[in-house]
Amino acid sequence: MPTPALSSIQGVSQGAAQTSETGTSFAGLLERLASNTSTSMRSGEAAALSAIQGDMQLQTVVDKVMAAERTFQTALAVRDKAVSAYLEISRMQI
Repeated sequence: MPTPALSSIQGVSQGAAQTSETGTSFAGLLERLASNTSTSMRSGEAAALSAIQGDMQLQTVVDKVMAAERTFQTALAVRDKAVSAYLEISRMQI
């Protein structure tokens, strides 16, 4: 079973495969990644609040919070790579 972070990226990569066919931009691809990350973070927060209220089992809460953390770490890694690539391009001589 793929992790939520992995399935989020796979969904984005499937969107990338459709990009050439439908003409969607790279910005649209990043927007979907950010949206998936936001949704995962909200799910983790909601699970934590449900646990505080006693409405959800602890194992489910841990799973959702860990999934949100993995998704967040993945988004940070993508951001770091994008910034690094931008800096490399900006250092290139024209």
